[in-house]
Amino acid sequence: MKPLGPIPNGFSSEGEILQVDSRSVVDLVAEAGGTPLFVYSRSMIADRVGLLRSVLPANVAVHYAIKANPFGLILQAMSELVDGFDVASGGELQKLLELGVAAVRVSFAGPGKRDAELAAALAAGVTINLESEAEADRALALAATAGVVPRLAIRVNPDFDLKGSGMKMGGGAKPFGLDAERVPALARRLAGAGAEWRGFHIFAGSQAISADAIIETQAQTLALAARLAGESGLPLPHLNLGGGFGIPYFPGDTPLDIAAVGQALAARMADLPPELAGTQFCVELGRYLVGEAGVYLTTVIDRKVSHGEVFLVTDGGMHHQLAASGNFGTVVRRNYPVAIATRFGAPVEEEASVVGCLCTPLDRLAEKGGFPRAEPGDIVAVFCAGAYGATASPMQFLGQGPAREMLV
Repeated sequence: MKPLGPIPNGFSSEGEILQVDSRSVVDLVAEAGGTPLFVYSRSMIADRVGLLRSVLPANVAVHYAIKANPFGLILQAMSELVDGFDVASGGELQKLLELGVAAVRVSFAGPGKRDAELAAALAAGVTINLESEAEADRALALAATAGVVPRLAIRVNPDFDLKGSGMKMGGGAKPFGLDAERVPALARRLAGAGAEWRGFHIFAGSQAISADAIIETQAQTLALAARLAGESGLPLPHLNLGGGFGIPYFPGDTPLDIAAVGQALAARMADLPPELAGTQFCVELGRYLVGEAGVYLTTVIDRKVSHGEVFLVTDGGMHHQLAASGNFGTVVRRNYPVAIATRFGAPVEEEASVVGCLCTPLDRLAEKGGFPRAEPGDIVAVFCAGAYGATASPMQFLGQGPAREMLV
């Protein structure tokens, strides 16, 4: 048998039925009208934000990167929990504006911003994290045409990356941000052009569960920001420290020691260089806030045996959970935490693979895991489904369409 990933804390059972915030998944599926279904726990999200608040220095704000999960009800809940939002497209920006989120709470990063996206961001008054000199030229020209004062920051491509991160966003040649040595000149040019100078966005990597790696990266980020501020000759009003806080997905993964991260950051904040004396700070997090609070539910349609191997065929699959299938950035496929939600906590009886309904051998949600015996009608739960699930998967592949979503 191949081991399954660790099920996050916060889930329980009544009898053998998985509960989400004390509600039976059977009842939730009936309320939603069926499966496949993403269920997100409001209380688990609030608890995670509360944990962060308790360990981070008081002068470090918490921002939500909505690319992790832009579900409208989650955005509404987050508007009361976090200090700011970070978007990566005009579509994400529009979602926030339609919800009435104040523009001063929003920043916009991402390479390849179209003129229409820049114009919308300028009109709304959000902070634009510029990714290149050419993007800066376009933003300044569009602002002049619109007669508005642009709120501009620079996304920095640092000389380092986040060690052990799932996706490295800094260090070496990258499509993200401006190489560090070119930042001071652009900062001076933006200020000289009359823009409202908003500072730096430095994001070195994502999905790291090593506290030591995050502590080292945050120290390097603060040092780099101070150096660039000094070289630019400008005050640094705001510094986005990035994120990179990961969650356990796979067998052997352990939770990030967030208390150690907070303690180390507090020590750094107590001895800041003069270039950062008046700076406001934030961390930008997505998956760490919502990833473990989501579960994907899918119903067993067929149970079949092929050459002695058991396959549980479900009505869901990789078109909603691309990452769990092993096709979203992983090199070696490992099992996510998966369980039979209608036999939750029951002893292992057999080895089985959970597969989806797509006509491709890539559509596997669990490979040769140990499960209680499941039959058609049983519900399978894929955990750690709160981030990069519904909108990061090819939902229209083979005409399958989106999954249902609900916040409880």
